[in-house]
Amino acid sequence: MHAHRNPSRIARAMLAAGLVLAFSTQAQEAATDTSQRISPAERDQAEVRTLMAKLQALKASYADQVRNLRELDAQVQALQAKLEGRVNGQPQPSPSGQATAHVDATQPIRNAEGSTGEETRPSRSVEDVLQQEHAVFDRKFTLENGLTYSRYDRKQLTLNGFLALDAIFLGNIAIENVESDTLTYNLAARYGISPRWTLNLDVPYLARRTTYQKGGAGGSAAATAEEKVFGSHLGDATLSVNYRLLTETMHRPDTVLTLGVTAPTGRAPYGIDWRVLERDNDQFIRFAVPSQQPTGNGLWTANLGLSMVKTIDPAILFANIGFGHSWSHSFGDLDNNPDTINPGRVQLGNVYTLGGGVAFAFNERSSLSLSFSDRINAKARVQPKGGTWGSVIGSDGQAATFNVGMTYAMSEHSTLVSVLGIGITPDAPDLTLSFKIPYTF
Repeated sequence: MHAHRNPSRIARAMLAAGLVLAFSTQAQEAATDTSQRISPAERDQAEVRTLMAKLQALKASYADQVRNLRELDAQVQALQAKLEGRVNGQPQPSPSGQATAHVDATQPIRNAEGSTGEETRPSRSVEDVLQQEHAVFDRKFTLENGLTYSRYDRKQLTLNGFLALDAIFLGNIAIENVESDTLTYNLAARYGISPRWTLNLDVPYLARRTTYQKGGAGGSAAATAEEKVFGSHLGDATLSVNYRLLTETMHRPDTVLTLGVTAPTGRAPYGIDWRVLERDNDQFIRFAVPSQQPTGNGLWTANLGLSMVKTIDPAILFANIGFGHSWSHSFGDLDNNPDTINPGRVQLGNVYTLGGGVAFAFNERSSLSLSFSDRINAKARVQPKGGTWGSVIGSDGQAATFNVGMTYAMSEHSTLVSVLGIGITPDAPDLTLSFKIPYTF
């Protein structure tokens, strides 16, 4: 009986296997037909959806890691402060990720689209570059001490006579040379009112030594007279405010508007007594020098500027434009002739400034910047008492400078900033060297 059942079971098993094989073959053929009917565009869309899902997962993982790093940094800073005795009874930062000097948990993290997502805080070297070329709004109060040395050397050839037979010059040939060394101490204070407003005050103090050289002394073309004049005084102080128009995103720069006013706290160049050193036989003044050195322009000035910064790792691009306008003012004497007094009003020409450059952050503490700055002065006007306004010939100028700067973070609160400027145009100082130490409280 068992012998008859085994062949039938084998037959049924073989029949079932055949049916399964037939159905699987039909399923594979149907799947193949379906895949052939899907267009390449639909396959690409499906691949894009898969990649976007992976990207979103990686973003979420990255945000979690950033939060963990902030919490760990807060705990480390709290322990270091406790060990160094800097806590002074203040409550400890909780592990929930409060802002510290190195990591700011309140700053957003920028997403892949560069919009208003969350973004990490820039490095210390980047912030130092922004403070010098732009503005930093998250530093509550900064006190800056600066020392600047500038060198100015200008020669002028003066011909007083006429040409005989179109070849022989008859008259006096005098070579004038003015060499000026200026040392400026600048005290600046920056106060962050809010994330969009900062208030600035700059007060300079100038010490200047100027050497005047005059050829043709005593009527001899080979003789040269020289006189040195020293002077120091407070310069013109400037009060300004910064307003952040736009914050930086992936597609636009950080844009700041600056509005300021400069007060005539320095010594004006008008009305200064001149000392006569030499006269000719007709009592004409041949050589005279000022008794004091001016340290300001003597007029109230309004300044308007716009600066932009764009971070393109590892570079920082910055540019700025500005405009200055001065109001006219009356003075008791306008010329430098000690034998006459000519009162009147002075109207300085408008000032246009522009500049730009690039900075590279080497590491967390240091950076290098290369920049160009240009200052264009329009002609000044004077109005003698009882007369009409007239332009002053030679009062316009253009001072272009190429600058190389370095920043180095000396500590958590202070930074050393050094800038070397090389004059490009004759109206610019030949050499400028400055050192600044901003200290953040």
